Amino acid sequence: MRADGFAPGPRNLISDVAGIRVGQAEDTKARSGVTVIVPTTRAVAAVDVRGGGPGTRETDALAADCLVDAVDAIVLSGGSVYGLEAASGVTAWLGARGRGFSFPSTPFVAPVVPQAILFDLSNGGDKDWGEMPPYRALGGAAVAAASETFHLGNAGAGLGARAGALKGGLGSASMMTPHGIGVGALAASNPFGSVVMPGSARFWAAPFEKLSELGDQTRIAAPASLPDDPYTDTKIGASPGMNTTIGVVATDAALTPAETRRLAMMAQDGYARAIRPVHTPFDGDVVFALATGAHPVPHDMPRPAMVAVLGALAADTLARAVARGVYEAETLGDAPGYRQRFSG
Repeated sequence: MRADGFAPGPRNLISDVAGIRVGQAEDTKARSGVTVIVPTTRAVAAVDVRGGGPGTRETDALAADCLVDAVDAIVLSGGSVYGLEAASGVTAWLGARGRGFSFPSTPFVAPVVPQAILFDLSNGGDKDWGEMPPYRALGGAAVAAASETFHLGNAGAGLGARAGALKGGLGSASMMTPHGIGVGALAASNPFGSVVMPGSARFWAAPFEKLSELGDQTRIAAPASLPDDPYTDTKIGASPGMNTTIGVVATDAALTPAETRRLAMMAQDGYARAIRPVHTPFDGDVVFALATGAHPVPHDMPRPAMVAVLGALAADTLARAVARGVYEAETLGDAPGYRQRFSG
């Protein structure tokens, strides 16, 4: 497989993967939002959780020994534990349209909608919602808006995010193989760790940049040496559960549940390529993987070899998505946007 046959898809978004759509909704006063990844038909799914303070819903259902082998949507949300209600809105919207796991003895369906949340409660937004957090409504609005194009930066689950000392955000990227198989990634970047090299504007993910999606990182020199202190430009003083990078990788290859699980596991390395430190006790890092099955796995290489290629691409693409979310984000409150901080 020739390296020069790889290139980002036409949108450089996760929606370049056949069968993937994304919808988003925000509450600008609360400085929080929801992102929903919606396969056009039920997709094989898996999850990999490595952070020390995760917040999730229905991830146990994705285990290999469970009945569920496909999902109807994946939800990423701000709002910490309050944000888990976003999946309820998505579930209700899908169920009302007959989309979900069907039962032979009843006309009803049960939509399968796993979710992960990030902490954005301390970003200065108005969280005085009493007993009516906005997330159920935001979930319903987001899934209804699902399309092939969507905004990056201060959008969806990335609206209230903060990445170390910088404003975090919602990022996405894609890559196509010479066989025409698509690999895409989407991330809401809210890590404890830093996404830039100490004393520099250069992203840790700079070596993986495509199409100047990070402002052309070749113009920015890397530091001659790096400090031993891993906490430079991080959220010093953060508590467990107050951070998190949550994301989704997707492919249109026809993968099995076990192969999709391997895709999710390999993709987690993308966080390590884009964030320092990562997978800390303070983060709730989660990666979901989707396989839409729109493209058969080629017969000219063994399946395990193809899965290895797709997993490596997923990790690189997720690293790009993490950095791109920060690059596209605008200053919000006391969190400076990358372009505003490093302009000039």
